[in-house]
Amino acid sequence: MPVTETARAAMPRSEGSAFLLSALAAIFWGTNFEATRIALLDVPPWTAASGRFIFAAATILLWLWVTQGSGLRALRRNAPAFMLLGVVGVAGFNAALFLGMRSSSPVTAALIMGTSPLTTNLLDALIGRRFPGVLALVGMAVSLLGVALTVGAFSGARFAAGDLLILIGSFAWALYTIGCRRWVKEASPLETSAWTMLFGALALLAAAFSFEAPVGAAAAASGTAWGATLWMALIGSVLAYLFWQVGIAVRGPGATSVLFNLVPVAALVTAALFGRMPDLSQMAGVAVAIFGVLLASGRLTPAPAHR
Repeated sequence: MPVTETARAAMPRSEGSAFLLSALAAIFWGTNFEATRIALLDVPPWTAASGRFIFAAATILLWLWVTQGSGLRALRRNAPAFMLLGVVGVAGFNAALFLGMRSSSPVTAALIMGTSPLTTNLLDALIGRRFPGVLALVGMAVSLLGVALTVGAFSGARFAAGDLLILIGSFAWALYTIGCRRWVKEASPLETSAWTMLFGALALLAAAFSFEAPVGAAAAASGTAWGATLWMALIGSVLAYLFWQVGIAVRGPGATSVLFNLVPVAALVTAALFGRMPDLSQMAGVAVAIFGVLLASGRLTPAPAHR
């Protein structure tokens, strides 16, 4: 379904504006990891995750209604796919993130998630029975080397249980991305995001009531925890998504996707701003991992000269 004239009118026309908004989206996503750490100091993980996406789903559904209509036709066409993708890509991904962040660090979590575009491409190749290219495999190996360097694997440290959970979450996000492309029919990106976010929020809320006492936890939460949750919902989810979609619409998905490499950088800077300075091995690991992603995506290969 095409976007309405209202949505088009609100969209920046220049590539410079679209580039800036896409970069802001990646930066906003990078701040989510520190916000998650702050929220988890006061709120249990299922409650924090469900709270984030209840606010986010309500906001993005309102945005959908204002710009494109109710989206009910897309829901009727794709209800089973939206439900499955919401459970896997929203609830599964964020459950792994919030549970994993209890023992992982924001920088490590962001770096693991920062390799998700590469993981998506590799999984898509395997599902389509296509052998990944040599550069993709080398890039993945280099990125994993960067992750290992960041968590201190070469100095005797081991992956924490939280790191492994976040790695599982990155695979859930990769499956979500692939599923949106393969299973969803005749739905705009905003419709797909809104409905999958709603079903994911409902799944997280059901888990929160099953494993925790979300009403009491929310009532006892501090203003800081509420602020971190609202930041993740409104800035780190809805606004980041909308800015990213502007970049894709104006600059194209390929040119926009490379800015995802700003996510771990933003997480590292945010951690430093909150007084938790990363060490040299972490900064080197981020640089190596980003190099691997760029290598695998072909961004470091010179374009052929046109004759």
